[in-house]
Amino acid sequence: MDDSIKKVLWNQFGASIDMLVHAISSSPEGYFQRNLRFYYIAFHSTIFLDYYLTLPPSDFSPLLSYTQKAPQDRPVEAVDDLIPDCIYSKQDLLDYLRQSREKCKQVIYALRPESLTERFTEGNEPGDMDYPVLEILLYNLRHTQHHAAQLILMIRQDFDQHVDWSFREGDIDRA
Repeated sequence: MDDSIKKVLWNQFGASIDMLVHAISSSPEGYFQRNLRFYYIAFHSTIFLDYYLTLPPSDFSPLLSYTQKAPQDRPVEAVDDLIPDCIYSKQDLLDYLRQSREKCKQVIYALRPESLTERFTEGNEPGDMDYPVLEILLYNLRHTQHHAAQLILMIRQDFDQHVDWSFREGDIDRA
């Protein structure tokens, strides 16, 4: 893969991660406990950023623990079946995101033509993901930005607080 394409991909993926970091760091102290929906979205997007960067996904080893729960056992605010084992601190999520950000950069800059044919394959069940590496990266970028936007909207609605937009990786302060 051409280095200029890697740079463009990193600039945009890094910007989406920066937006997520900025949204979480912009949340007021105690907001995780007062708005569990915000917390669950922040946790979900943090965990899945790392997961979608893990090849093969069976090697995934999250830095923050969770339990998979059946629909009837999930809190109403939960985003999916991965329920954090506790309410992690804002700093815990930001530290995890910093590590995943570096992992993402390494994955992108390590891309080679032959690695683009590798696949992110979860299993053989209906609905399991089976994407080429480039597609899972783009999916992950979109997923990260989607949830960053949700968090930014919540901050805007709850506190009338503006959260800066990132045009490219590194152009806003990361907490």
